[in-house]
Amino acid sequence: MIEYGHNVLGEGATIFEPVTLGFPSRDRIGEEGYRGATIGRGAVLRSGTIIYCDVSIGDDFQTGHNVLIREKTFIGDRVAVGTAVVIEGDCTIGDDVRLQSLVYIPTGTRVGNRVFIGPNAVLTNDRYPPGSHASLQAPVIGDDAVIGANATILPGVTVGEGAFIAAGAVVTKDVPSGMLAVGAPARFRPMPPGAARR
Repeated sequence: MIEYGHNVLGEGATIFEPVTLGFPSRDRIGEEGYRGATIGRGAVLRSGTIIYCDVSIGDDFQTGHNVLIREKTFIGDRVAVGTAVVIEGDCTIGDDVRLQSLVYIPTGTRVGNRVFIGPNAVLTNDRYPPGSHASLQAPVIGDDAVIGANATILPGVTVGEGAFIAAGAVVTKDVPSGMLAVGAPARFRPMPPGAARR
């Protein structure tokens, strides 16, 4: 394992080399003894995982291969991050979240508890790229939301609690709680009977 800064790794971790912990953010380059990554008990970190400094992760965390988690990110308990997922800095991800392979989470995103995001889904935070950092508007994903494969969530969009985003949907405006979003641009309709997750 390659370590930068001061990292804390809980008991029972399984590490498949190479894994990098505490990689310095731009602000930390050249510093010594800075806060690295803190990870709870029972982690499984697969080869190619890179976790930056100032990251806090709860218990029973696991990654696929070639995962990148940037600085100032908080991740709760029992979270699974699939192969080739990128989580940019200053993100918050709740408990019991599943991010499938190739998901992209941009800077500033807030993801609630028990959220499922399908493979190759892309969340965005810059309406008119390349914008300044001050203009970024990250999405917010409510508790129990489901986002299907290849869906795209545009900047500043809030996906309500228990909402379901269909595969391939392009979500351009807020999705009300408990609704289904389908198409490009996505239109909202009631959840089909029996489709509610919880």
